Amino acid sequence: MIVRAPSRLRPRRRRRALAWLVCLTLGAGLIAAVWIGVRGALAAQHLESAQATVTAATQAADDPATALAMLAPIGADTDAARSLTSDPIWQLAESLPWVGPQLRAVARTAAAIDDAVTRGLTPLASVAGDLATAALQPTDGVVDVDRLAAAEPAAATAAQTLRRSADEVGAIDRTPLLGRLSRTVAHAADVLDAAADRADALRRATSLVPRMLGADGPRSTLVLFQNNAEWRSVGGVVGAVAQIDASGGRLTLSAQGSSGDFARLSGAPVASLPADVQDLYGTRPARYIQDTTQVPDFTVGAPLAQEMWRRVHGAKVDAVVAVDPVTLSYLLRATGPVRLPTGDEMTADSAIPLLLHDVYARYPDPTAQDAFFRSASIAVFQALTEGRAAPVALIDAVTRASAERRLLVWNADAATQALLDGTTLQGALPVSDAARTTIGVYLNDGTGSKMDYYLRPRVETAWCGSGTASVHVELRSDAPDPRLLPAYVTGAGTYGIPPGDALTGVYIYLPPGASVVDQRSASDSPIASGFAGGTHDGRTVLKWSVELPPGRSASIDLEIALPETSVLDAVSTPTRDPAEVPGAGACRFPADEADTEPGGNG
Repeated sequence: MIVRAPSRLRPRRRRRALAWLVCLTLGAGLIAAVWIGVRGALAAQHLESAQATVTAATQAADDPATALAMLAPIGADTDAARSLTSDPIWQLAESLPWVGPQLRAVARTAAAIDDAVTRGLTPLASVAGDLATAALQPTDGVVDVDRLAAAEPAAATAAQTLRRSADEVGAIDRTPLLGRLSRTVAHAADVLDAAADRADALRRATSLVPRMLGADGPRSTLVLFQNNAEWRSVGGVVGAVAQIDASGGRLTLSAQGSSGDFARLSGAPVASLPADVQDLYGTRPARYIQDTTQVPDFTVGAPLAQEMWRRVHGAKVDAVVAVDPVTLSYLLRATGPVRLPTGDEMTADSAIPLLLHDVYARYPDPTAQDAFFRSASIAVFQALTEGRAAPVALIDAVTRASAERRLLVWNADAATQALLDGTTLQGALPVSDAARTTIGVYLNDGTGSKMDYYLRPRVETAWCGSGTASVHVELRSDAPDPRLLPAYVTGAGTYGIPPGDALTGVYIYLPPGASVVDQRSASDSPIASGFAGGTHDGRTVLKWSVELPPGRSASIDLEIALPETSVLDAVSTPTRDPAEVPGAGACRFPADEADTEPGGNG
């Protein structure tokens, strides 16, 4: 038997084979890394190019047709970015530790953006001509409502697609992502979210506006002109009113009136109010046209105004719209100055002092004042129907008035009204959810005067930690010596308030489930303030009544208990000054004061 010695070459061959295998593996990994790196860099370039295009188009967002035209080239970039980040090698690498989440986030973001462009913006671009601002200008007093309505299906598709893409990117877990990539994904989510909101607003507009302009048949709208010199929760007392009829895009001013026309209705309420509303505001909103805006929910007050108009003028309108002099000033920036029958030239800058101050010095008779208000409103209306408004400026004016809750809309038809759900146009009570907490602060005059023209409110909110927040409300009177003012402005002591003083009822609406932990008031006025309260639609309401002589101020601070959210804000009564809006402040109930006796007044 022959015994062979073990070959010394076999282990050497195995080692060599193993070395080759390692080299091949490393080489393949290196090639894959280079492949992914190169394709990732190219994808980033395409996404950056798309982002630059979007940024430029955003500057023209008020003109949908122009913005869509500018976005036309973006599809090539988003498609390329998606293709570069969806090949088999990229997908395989997404399962790797650490690098996998980075690659997966890039791929999901690129895919979502490409879907938004190809399935959302591209169909919308096909109807860009119907959305051109010039196409929406009246011709011989008629708006081409059919053209606007034709864009509604594409707008609806865009809104749905963009929202889905925004939610897709928003759902990406950014915890494991590198800082720069995390910021990029967050920015993409914000851009898509804003685009989805704009598309949804366009969807609503292309459906709602044609209906209200009579595309489906004759429609009538009652316009309430609020007066910010005498506060009510959603703006001011209703003085002048007008009925505007629409048919096939043609608008006609068919009837006008003033608050004095409704005096005979002041006896029995025209409709029953919910018990909680009546406990807070009594029956005045259902008896006086001036007070239909007192309840801080326009869906309550608008039907009351509709019924009052029907009883006085015999016409049942299909919609109710509320505006104020500040809204008119915004519209005048679009139309340019208008000439009034009195010879006055009313401009964007002169409208507010003219309508809220000068008119009272000129006309002591309320009937003459109302006539002046009507003539001013008619002049602006005529300028709009004659097509004198610059389209982009008009969109800016409407957008700003809506955002500031100065323009409110209610439709009797439930399906049409549903198009406004969730928008500021509804003038609904503030809504809070898991991400946002909103507090309502509503101002109501109790003097029967026009002294609110001189009041300056300030509202601030802040988180205090440990499930509490603070709300600060301050009022200051900048009124001059009341002897220098007309009796109609000071109220002349009609309701027992000294001329020149301003009595204000401040209604603070807490979010559902919130409660008052502590409250304090401060004032340099010798007149004490008072507190009351109630509930409205499941919300705790605190009423603070304060009387201010000229030159005095007062404030109230609340500490409230509620779950903390990422956003805390407030909505308040729009005043004559656009700068007077709620803002963020500092917590006025620091932790070391936690033992303060609840309910005490400072």
